Amino acid sequence: MFSKQSQFLRALLIVFLVLLLQIPTAMLSGVANERQKLRADAVSEITTKWGTSQNIVGPKLYVPYTKRVTTGEGDKQVTKTENKYAVFLPEQLDIMGELKTEIRKRSIFEVPVYTSDLNLQGRFERPNLANWGAADPKDVQWDQAELVIEVSDAHALNVKSEAAWANQPLEFEAGKGRYGNQNVDPNQYAYDGTPIAASSGITAKLNGKMTGDKFDFTIPLRLQGSERLTFAPLGKETNVKVGANWGDPSFQGKWLPADSTIESDRFEANWTVQAIGRNFGQSWSGDSPVSDATIRESLFGVDLITPVDNYRMSQRSLKYNFLFLLLTFVTFWLFEITSKLRVHPLQYLLVGAAMTMFYLLQLALSEHIGFDQAYLISSSAVVLMIMSYSIAVLRAKSRGVIVGLMEAGLYGYLYFVLASQSYSLLIGSFGLFGFLAVAMYFTRSMEWLEPNEPRAPKAPKAPKPPTMPNPPAPQQPLPPADS
Repeated sequence: MFSKQSQFLRALLIVFLVLLLQIPTAMLSGVANERQKLRADAVSEITTKWGTSQNIVGPKLYVPYTKRVTTGEGDKQVTKTENKYAVFLPEQLDIMGELKTEIRKRSIFEVPVYTSDLNLQGRFERPNLANWGAADPKDVQWDQAELVIEVSDAHALNVKSEAAWANQPLEFEAGKGRYGNQNVDPNQYAYDGTPIAASSGITAKLNGKMTGDKFDFTIPLRLQGSERLTFAPLGKETNVKVGANWGDPSFQGKWLPADSTIESDRFEANWTVQAIGRNFGQSWSGDSPVSDATIRESLFGVDLITPVDNYRMSQRSLKYNFLFLLLTFVTFWLFEITSKLRVHPLQYLLVGAAMTMFYLLQLALSEHIGFDQAYLISSSAVVLMIMSYSIAVLRAKSRGVIVGLMEAGLYGYLYFVLASQSYSLLIGSFGLFGFLAVAMYFTRSMEWLEPNEPRAPKAPKAPKPPTMPNPPAPQQPLPPADS
């Protein structure tokens, strides 16, 4: 069915070579993953000592009480007592903070860290525990009430001496207190689903400080962390205002800022969150607690991200290697057909190897000089190499320049796709459609089976038989003229 000169077999060979070159592409993907893991290990080493990503959940007020349950009737009535606790959240919570960021390095890897000065202010109202089974005020153990603030990494936390509760000095100690460690989820997850370590915290004993109907608090904190800072909207109204000397923030979580200002080297953001938008109320009992996972679903805040993740960009660019190899090989193949040349399969493989080296060069250089510069240097080197090689293989300078211009266009297109992440699918779809249209145009008249044999001429159309003219109608004799 097919001869050795069949262009269909030649096309199958090209596809086989492209598939063969996916083996080193997969190996490059493994290299990118390995380098990313090395970076993660370096980041973990820095953040473990400095401070991890910080989630601030608090303050929460824990109030223990005695619940009395009466069973039986008449003389057989028995009253049992049970020790319980209830959790109350502030009516108003205002958090203001300033982050001072810097870059810490481990080997060639960098991670943004910060030192934050935060001020937590707000108001609690005197809890009413009658709904929880403590109808008698004497059953409420006010002298054992505790105020708890949870953070992800308490070893990087300092509480300033100005902390106050109802105009009285407030002293904190390590841990989440007597009640804060109860009903803790064994598996902790952040708002984006990533697993995190179980939270730690600080606790203040409120013995002798629970007199009155309202309790204003002021808690200044100094907190070290890295990459991320988030807050839980525990107030009936929560207002958060954060600023930092960082020009590339990524606002995350269930709520975005009500307003924000982003400059080249600084950002400021303000959040206002109402309790009606949460999945939990302002109070609950220890019998039916709100899980940590439910609270963490409501976290919001900011990520201090770098503008470009080199490893993520490398992984994304590798997805286009198959398409680029195919388009380049098809171009060589079309030159073979139009110029009666023969390009050896080994020469195809050498061109493909040069294109695959682009991703390794890009990854290696980006770790030292950044993604943009690495992309420019790597693509320029590969384009010049392929163009010079094509001039020799295709035996014409013009053909090699055409190949070089096409490669430059492909790498320019790839950079545009990588830089425009929001529109990458749209740009990629139109690009594939355009490349397919070009390939269909140049192969529209190709003889796939026997390209060296001339096409059979089309059969001439049969001439139409001549048409005979109609004979003239006989003339009628003229009538005789009247005499």
